Amino acid sequence: MESVRGTGTEEHSSKDALVLTSITKSFGGVRAVSSATLTVPVGERHALIGPNGAGKTTLFNIVTGELAADSGKIEILGIDITRSSVRERAKLGLGRTYQISQVFTNLTVEESLFLAAAAEQTMQFLNPWRKSAKVVNLAHEAAEQVHLTSYLQRRVSELSHGAQRQLEVGMAIAMRPRLIMLDEPAAGLSPFERLSLTKLIKSLPRSVTLILIEHDMDMVLDTADRITVLQHGAVIAEGIPAEIRTNQKVQEIYLGNFYA
Repeated sequence: MESVRGTGTEEHSSKDALVLTSITKSFGGVRAVSSATLTVPVGERHALIGPNGAGKTTLFNIVTGELAADSGKIEILGIDITRSSVRERAKLGLGRTYQISQVFTNLTVEESLFLAAAAEQTMQFLNPWRKSAKVVNLAHEAAEQVHLTSYLQRRVSELSHGAQRQLEVGMAIAMRPRLIMLDEPAAGLSPFERLSLTKLIKSLPRSVTLILIEHDMDMVLDTADRITVLQHGAVIAEGIPAEIRTNQKVQEIYLGNFYA
């Protein structure tokens, strides 16, 4: 993979999809992220958890380029992207969903997936409706992966909230990412929809690395290979689900007695 121009790229192990080194971000006198360091290997399912205000979404925004870190270094697949734009990061294979659903309700499912697939092909919306065979295939493959093939002609506004969440994941997949960041994908879903989304996340190929923020601990413990816990913007614990579940400090600040 070619490096992004002007980033001062350094080559590192391609086994790591994401490496954060001492990331810090403050807003006025409040430190939202404090020297956060994280390594996520290629193919891993990694969860970020912590109480509200722990800095999880701020850290996501820094990785995707929507916020600039005050200090520290960000690498995707061995490429330094610390000063890269959102578009440059997307070109390297970084995809994202948001806490609040980001879909075009006036389009059909198929049209939404076409847009995402076309964006991957050109990274420009010069002619997003050009339905080349490759774009059509990417869109339909994404629909199949997120179990929306039977909804292709359905207008997005007619979908349930859970199906809209599936579509968001599908749009990210249609852009052929190598790393997808899911920001509270289960927010607002019913228990059945959460179960369906959990199955969907677990079914995605290991060629794609997943990082998710999620408050639903059943989903986190069921899907994550490793979990990182944030408090006041700092990493306070990291480990496999069994280790996090029994970590006394994590129990005290976040999990309470629910999993005791």
